[in-house]
Amino acid sequence: MSGLVEYSADARSKTIGQNFRVRAWVNFNGTGTVAIRASGNVSSITDNTTADYTVNFTTAMPDANFAAHASGVVQHGGNYGDTLTIPYNQTPNANNVRLLSSVSTSGTTQDLLTISVTVFR
Repeated sequence: MSGLVEYSADARSKTIGQNFRVRAWVNFNGTGTVAIRASGNVSSITDNTTADYTVNFTTAMPDANFAAHASGVVQHGGNYGDTLTIPYNQTPNANNVRLLSSVSTSGTTQDLLTISVTVFR
């Protein structure tokens, strides 16, 4: 990056933040009836099947070249707090991102108690 005159954290965030910012985020319940707890630029969550969710954007991304990160919490034998990463797996598009949990307690996927997703572009 060129042209950065100031070295303060505030100056860097103003310069970098305009190009690389969170465009959408959501925290939702992934068990039972899926419900959004809090979000920004997320209109809804689609529960496709067990451990398979689609996060739908209110305003589409400029293109499909975004980066998404997701994490979640699952229940194992009555114990809460085990965390995991959820990769997204889909043909990229600007309107949503699909998440598929890779966790397994008995060889099968499992719905998650809490899921948090951030989308950068």
